[in-house]
Amino acid sequence: MRDFWLSCGHHLTDRDAGGGLLVTDEFLKVYLARTELIPPAEACPAEHVLHASLLADPRRRVRDGEIAALFDADARENWGLIIAFRDRLLQQRTLEGAYLDLIRRDVGKTPPLFLNQLVHLILRNALDGCDDPFVLRAAELLFRPQRLTVHGGSLIAADDETIAGADSARKSPLVAMLDSPTEAEIDVMVEDTAHTYWERSDAFDMALDLTAGQPGLAKLGEVMTRWIKHMLAVDVEIQPLTEMRDVKFDWYLGLDAVGTKIGDTLWNAGSLDPRSEASIVGLYQLKFSDPTVVVEKIGSEPVYLILAMTPDKMLHMKPQNLLIGLPIRHPKPIS
Repeated sequence: MRDFWLSCGHHLTDRDAGGGLLVTDEFLKVYLARTELIPPAEACPAEHVLHASLLADPRRRVRDGEIAALFDADARENWGLIIAFRDRLLQQRTLEGAYLDLIRRDVGKTPPLFLNQLVHLILRNALDGCDDPFVLRAAELLFRPQRLTVHGGSLIAADDETIAGADSARKSPLVAMLDSPTEAEIDVMVEDTAHTYWERSDAFDMALDLTAGQPGLAKLGEVMTRWIKHMLAVDVEIQPLTEMRDVKFDWYLGLDAVGTKIGDTLWNAGSLDPRSEASIVGLYQLKFSDPTVVVEKIGSEPVYLILAMTPDKMLHMKPQNLLIGLPIRHPKPIS
């Protein structure tokens, strides 16, 4: 089995009997290695003491007074965010359970960066053993913003941070440890180059063709199927569509903010203007293998999924929508 996404830190976690990820002290210490939390030489003594004590015991309780005692306002904000996030992780048995708890109750209070890192890690667990580079590249859409462009009649998705040349080491200590190049040449993934994904999966420098009718959107459907199965223990079948005409629109999910607005318009029997139609990247039909898990008013009718880009051709998927928006009776994490 070939490894991938080392930067997510999956090798620093354990698994429980149900396959869920367990937090370890080593995993928590990665957050303490972030540049925002390492006290500079001129930091106040209280900040140095706090950081050193958590390196020795990353699970220890941190009282509000310890953070309030920090001299620097930015340090107080950073430590308040990371300790609140750490405490939420430790309240649940698994990281999968912690993610579900966050998106169901306090998604707006958690920095998007932390949520994306959790999705990255959990997807690495859900896709363990996957031998299809196209599926793995499609999975990046769930935790990495994409910039879209039309080239030669094809709709191509490339990692926005890679295009911008952002310093990824600033955001992930593990990326810095991998000594990845700061500048990467982006290649469109095709059959002849797909095998190179294994050695460059943490560089996020391969683009994906999302043209309607091409395999890219189907591979994303496979990812979403495995995501739902891993997180909710619900079997679904997700198939890409090229159009929706004369369908019974009983339930829909936007896979991003723009897709949700389009779904709202269609739900209210409205028509889409040309600009909205042009923003649609992908349409999907989701069916449940076991209809007994679905709320009665849906029955055997499919759920429609809408993926769309912003006016500046950015794609920001919200994988949490697949977990909190499905018409399921009693969703539970697999572990």
